[in-house]
Amino acid sequence: MEPENKPEQPQRKILIVEDEHFISELYVRALTRAGYSVTVEVDGQRGLKLAQSNDFDIILLDLMVPTITGIDVLRRLRGPEAAPLKAKIVITTNLEQREEIRADIEKQADAYLVKAEITPRELVEFLGTIK
Repeated sequence: MEPENKPEQPQRKILIVEDEHFISELYVRALTRAGYSVTVEVDGQRGLKLAQSNDFDIILLDLMVPTITGIDVLRRLRGPEAAPLKAKIVITTNLEQREEIRADIEKQADAYLVKAEITPRELVEFLGTIK
């Protein structure tokens, strides 16, 4: 097999805030193979601190994580008091949201994905479309 030719571009950095080890492992493998630099945090509060470092290009944010919810993390990162953030925020969840809650989340996030409906390969393809 020939190695894949990847275009020369700066390595994009992804923060995954996800407490389900199996899911984060799948994402890490797929994203690392695709050339991303990946950091995983299982705790909402620590994930928020990492996100506020403004050191990431994309944040994959699960809604149900320990200490503070992903919704609270999102509000603190995108609320009126928040510092400007270069990262795109992609909500990842398996929770069914009422329509008005999901609409509110989607206003603040850059994308909203249902984990059960997307494979790691599809996630990589989707993230490749985010500029």
